[in-house]
Amino acid sequence: MLLLAALVIAAADMTATNGLPAREPAAVGMSSTRLGTIDRVVQHGLDAGGYPGAAVVVGRKGYSVWSRGFGSLDWTGRTPVTSRESIYDLASLTKVVATTTAIMVLYDAGKLELDAPVSRYLPDFTGGLRDQVTVRHLLTHRAGLPAGRELWRIADTPAAARAAVLASPIQCVPGNCYEYSDLGADLLGFIAEATSGQSLDTFLERAVFAKLGMTDTRFRPEAMSSVRTAPTEIAPPRGYPLRGEVHDENAYALGGVAGHAGLFSTAEDLSVFAQMLLDGGVYGGVRIVADTTVALFTARAAGHRALGWDTCAGGAGCGQYMSERAFGHTGFTGTSLWIDPDRQMFVILLTNRVHAARARRPSKVIADVRNDLADAAVLAVMDDPSGVLAMPVSFRADLAEDWNRPLRPSRARSAAARRRAAAAKRAAAKRAAAKRTVKKKTVAATATAKSSTAKSSSAKTSSAKRRRPRRRPPRRSLP
Repeated sequence: MLLLAALVIAAADMTATNGLPAREPAAVGMSSTRLGTIDRVVQHGLDAGGYPGAAVVVGRKGYSVWSRGFGSLDWTGRTPVTSRESIYDLASLTKVVATTTAIMVLYDAGKLELDAPVSRYLPDFTGGLRDQVTVRHLLTHRAGLPAGRELWRIADTPAAARAAVLASPIQCVPGNCYEYSDLGADLLGFIAEATSGQSLDTFLERAVFAKLGMTDTRFRPEAMSSVRTAPTEIAPPRGYPLRGEVHDENAYALGGVAGHAGLFSTAEDLSVFAQMLLDGGVYGGVRIVADTTVALFTARAAGHRALGWDTCAGGAGCGQYMSERAFGHTGFTGTSLWIDPDRQMFVILLTNRVHAARARRPSKVIADVRNDLADAAVLAVMDDPSGVLAMPVSFRADLAEDWNRPLRPSRARSAAARRRAAAAKRAAAKRAAAKRTVKKKTVAATATAKSSTAKSSSAKTSSAKRRRPRRRPPRRSLP
């Protein structure tokens, strides 16, 4: 009987997901009622026009406890989102799920050193301050590189784009300044390729994704999967709507495989990846990296940055309740992944908020929803040794502050309209100044005239007084 019960429980745990086995929240010390807040805040963002759809997975203690799809892949409403099937452009989540992980694997294998100069692995990246840049500097965004370059404007081929990245200027002494840089992530991707002897996508597929069973995680998705891939930009510089093709123009210029962007995945695939990190680099009996490597790369290393990863100290969408050891990242397209090792939990949100968002400020919508999602997940934990946290009266998404407030009028107008408005304002100012000048002159003239009149009147009065004859007393008649 005990064996039969164990088999029934195991079967129940393995249902409903390609990713982690599913379990009821109560089985892992969470409140389903409190987790229900997630549905409300994500739906608020959808109703406000921040995105057409979203996929969410919350996991704890090795299980998926809240796996949901909201809305549709696009605004037509034809294809509902599911956390299992819907594929999203991860944007900058590529930096950690792909590039940083590749560096972790290679570091774990002893094939690269964090404090080695980048020029050791990329001989073309030399000269001047470039010689001082280390792999660690790239991972912590302290290499002195600019945030990015418009590779899509200056390069006609992936090779030319790569050369432009390698020729990027160093703007300060490496280690002395912080600048979040896509270029640094691209260089890390080049290092992974040079060290492994394989392209970044091929190396990751063999060393990470295939081993974890992440069958929907890849660069340059196949055409056959485009029907379940969320579209992004509808009018990009490329001149056609994007679906299944990387949204980031610089990643596209690099051939669709780049260190900073280009990876696509589902929420449930990412749940397996997150659990692998929570489990110290192993999942399903397959080890990807050592637990010491996971600890090294996810601990705060410089400011609020870990190695490749960000931490909650950076204020990038992990709410206000996650622990100090929590780490994660966000993506421009509307994606985020946050992992809290102290609570053995993770939170995943995938959206395509860049797809013709109907909200006036979709960036504010996604920021609030990200934070609310993280907060709701943590607040649902009922077995924390420090006690159960009190639920707030309202969440950010309930208030929806500034989600649809018009921007400053000058921003809403076209450039020509702004120029006309500015010219009209200058002309009005000139007319007002001219009127003030005329008024001052008129007032001055009037004052002068009044003064002259007053003086003249005073002089006449004085003269009249001088000319007035003295009156003699009347003569008396004699009696």
